Formats: sequence, C-alpha cells, structure tokens
Amino acid sequence: MFVLELTYTVPLDRVDGFMADHLSWVKAQYDAGVFVASGRKEPRDGGVILAVGDDRAAMEELVAGDPFSVAGICEYRVTQFLATNVAAALEPYREKPSA
Repeated sequence: MFVLELTYTVPLDRVDGFMADHLSWVKAQYDAGVFVASGRKEPRDGGVILAVGDDRAAMEELVAGDPFSVAGICEYRVTQFLATNVAAALEPYREKPSA
C-alpha cells in the first residue's frame, strides 16, 4: 500500500486550472481499483491519496501521469508501507509481511 502526498509548487489559481483533469485521472484510478481514499490537505497546499499496490516503480510511473505532474504544478512524495492492521472495512487490503 502507498501514501501519495501531493504538494503544490504553484499558486492555487494555476492548480485550479488543472483540477478537472486531475479529478478525472483520480476517478480513473478509483475505477481501476488502485485508489482507496483521497482528498485535499488542510491548509490547501496539496493532497493525500491512499493507494493499493506493491510495486513502487509502477506507482511512481502512475503518479508521473497525473495531469498535475505532467503540468509541473505539484510534487509527489511516495511512501510505501505494509497495511498489517486495518479497520474492518479495509480488510480486503490487509497485507502480510514477507517471511
């Protein structure tokens, strides 16, 4: 599982110009079963996405395709972790550590 943290690198008026394209990309990742939760940070200087997967290179390639990334208006911090403890609703995403 991954925590994807976005930090805007430009003023919000420029971010807002790409928001529709970004949200369309986000929806496509939900439809593909990759994203589990997402939203903007408070204060509004970026966002956070919880994503499933186990291939860091593939996740970095995925976020490079975000219209925000392509336009150069945000930076991503990609953090991989093992979700070994989860709420009941997230049970399908529980991970087992390697032996």
